[in-house]
Amino acid sequence: MGSISKQNKQTSVLLVTVAAQGHVNPMLRLGNLLVSKGLHVTLATHDHALNHTSSTVGGVHLEFFSDGLPEDYNRQTMDYDYYMNSLRTHGPVNLSSMIRSHTRKFSCIINTPFVPWGADVAADFRIPCAMVWIQPCTLYQIYYYYYNKLNEFPTETNPDLTVKLPGLLPLSPEELPSFVLPSNTFRQFDCMLQEVFQNTHKVRWVLGNSFMELEKDVITAMKDAGRNFLPVGPIAPAGLFGKVDELGGDLRGFDKLKSDKECDCLKWLDKQEPKSVVYISFGSLIFSSDEQTERIARGLKNTKRPFLWVVKQAKNEKVKDFGVLEEIKEQGLIVKWSPQTAVLSHPSVGCFLSHCGWNSLIESVSAGVPVIACPQWTDQPTNAKLVTDAWKVGVKANQNSDGLFDGEEVERCVEEIMSGQRSEEFRKNAAELKTAACEAVADGGSSDKNIELFVNEVVLSSCSEI
Repeated sequence: MGSISKQNKQTSVLLVTVAAQGHVNPMLRLGNLLVSKGLHVTLATHDHALNHTSSTVGGVHLEFFSDGLPEDYNRQTMDYDYYMNSLRTHGPVNLSSMIRSHTRKFSCIINTPFVPWGADVAADFRIPCAMVWIQPCTLYQIYYYYYNKLNEFPTETNPDLTVKLPGLLPLSPEELPSFVLPSNTFRQFDCMLQEVFQNTHKVRWVLGNSFMELEKDVITAMKDAGRNFLPVGPIAPAGLFGKVDELGGDLRGFDKLKSDKECDCLKWLDKQEPKSVVYISFGSLIFSSDEQTERIARGLKNTKRPFLWVVKQAKNEKVKDFGVLEEIKEQGLIVKWSPQTAVLSHPSVGCFLSHCGWNSLIESVSAGVPVIACPQWTDQPTNAKLVTDAWKVGVKANQNSDGLFDGEEVERCVEEIMSGQRSEEFRKNAAELKTAACEAVADGGSSDKNIELFVNEVVLSSCSEI
């Protein structure tokens, strides 16, 4: 190990990601984890904002490549197909130019699934490629079987088929990711995932943002099938594990909806009773409709419990003044942004009403907070299945025929989590997962060992090329 360590600082790796916050944040955290193991790390993305910011975040060096669109193009209200087509066309060429002009020689390219062409760029430069899987290992298994046609899935003629895969609980259609259903209309996502899973031979390592103790059965099944899948998570703020977080809890410099009054949330939480607060947030991309916002508000009103609610509106818009929000303004705190990991770690938070995006869910697991799952699309329905049936740390809110969560349903779920017959079970299971997450990322833990294994293999590969 000692001889390898001496080589680490001479080994450079390049991380490549789309500029969405849910991708940049875990990649930066992974990058700084690799820096702590002695590697030189550069992160490249196509966000014009990063082209005008600091050259480093923590120990990670930042680089920019063009997505082929003008700087003033509105990437938040874009035509997604048009945008991803532009990135797919111009990204590989511009990233390759950046690599050629770079002062360091990269020994590995590490990309996310949203830039699958990173593996082709790596092949062009004859260097190995790794992919960071930013969703649960469960989703990787589902997509692997679906896109390689290794198992039956629901079709228009058989829409009610239950899917059974190695290492997973049986999954009904409403528990599957939306992209594998016959109703899927997001063809760009479908094409992207197809490219990823039909070209896994181009990737030497898959680094999963999960940990062995959280998804043991499916990780074991993938290992038994000979896939080089290394869970290295939770890739989450160090503060969740009792460590000093040099990056800042939620990487506010990359949060387009950041607040300059983040301390207001924590000061307000300080005044609340332990495990009394309902925290509500639907992630960085989802903007709830006016009707959905009002229904959630009515459900919260009926619980009479304190709440901290992140209600996002489109850029430069104020939080709208619904009558019911006015009625409950003394009951809780409504904000446009919150320091989520600090909030989840606060002793007054009793449950997390979440869309079940994986970043939010892995943070709630690491904080030991029970979950009310309000899934909508992509991986969220399957993540909700993990919450309720695999980990037993929460309940799922059911949508009505219009696809909305009614106030009565929100009220039911809050009461079940906070004071229902299974409330103690939820808290106990959540606390056990929190302990397991801390142990996984500690020195010598399962994820730490996998990071060491990956770093050693990259360094040895780099040495063999010299």
